Amino acid sequence: MKKKILIIEDDTIVRENTTEILQLANYDVISAENGKIGIEKASFFKPDLIICDILMPDLDGYGVLQILMRNRSLQKIPVVFMSAKTKHEDIRRGMDLGASDYITKPFEESELLSAVATRLKRKEIYERNIEKENRSPRKLKIDEIERVFKFKESVEYKAGSTVYCEGNVSNHIFYIVKGEVKTFKVNQDGKELITEIYSDKSFFGFTSLLESSPYVENAEAIKDTKILRIQKNEFFQIIKDNPELGLNFIDMLSHDLEFIKDHLMHLVYDSVRRKTADAIIQLHDKRGGQSPIEISRSDLASFLGIAKETLTRTLTDFKEENLIYTQKNEIRIKDKEKLQKIQ
Repeated sequence: MKKKILIIEDDTIVRENTTEILQLANYDVISAENGKIGIEKASFFKPDLIICDILMPDLDGYGVLQILMRNRSLQKIPVVFMSAKTKHEDIRRGMDLGASDYITKPFEESELLSAVATRLKRKEIYERNIEKENRSPRKLKIDEIERVFKFKESVEYKAGSTVYCEGNVSNHIFYIVKGEVKTFKVNQDGKELITEIYSDKSFFGFTSLLESSPYVENAEAIKDTKILRIQKNEFFQIIKDNPELGLNFIDMLSHDLEFIKDHLMHLVYDSVRRKTADAIIQLHDKRGGQSPIEISRSDLASFLGIAKETLTRTLTDFKEENLIYTQKNEIRIKDKEKLQKIQ
């Protein structure tokens, strides 16, 4: 099918010569002698490309372009300006308004045909990409992983159940559908130090993602938890098919690394009150601001690297200061702003 081109030019000789050149090049061409008529013809002709003069009576080329940009059915049509105006600011103004190209008069036949062919080719590529995107699945985000792996049955872990142990060979990464998991290490004295706490819609177990090397920590469900066990080759295939997911995953890993760095700084340098307050706020925010925070005193103390008795006294102080409310293993924030200011 021939490509359709609309020429808007008030100079009769230029208009007729340009029309003849393009018709000889096998384009379907119509013309208009001014901007107003050009807009009317564009509306019913729906050209693939518009070639428009700038200096015209009644409605100049800039005005034509602005009207086209406001019309949803015409705004995607590439416009090539054709004018004797050669000042940089004139060209820049046209490009800023949305023109696709600029031909100065007088022009060579080859220059005109080259500009037209280039713009039509770019339009074709653009439309092909749009069509491909419309046929393709929507770009995935991390929290849509369940939809991708809906064929996989989630595994249920009761509170206190082991997900994996340090030294186990890593063949999977894990995604929490619902629940909570802690990762931790145990020192030579048998003391547990929690390295991270993961909640709904979180990945974990990716410290050995690229190799089938052993896990360097333990993972255990804090409460009843549903988890997707995803084999690494399955995960890499999904990333290959959905590059956006891979970028989101890298962003998530970077965020987690920053969190771990901050957490270590708090453990080393902050007072017990300061790091306890920060941990409560972090756990609260990681759960999307949902209350209450459900965590045992032992686990929270392990996460902070302090004795359970020390944590209990600190939580009691916070409760008396009306900063939090506690009941059994639940913590609710009552005054987050004051909690953030604790030193």
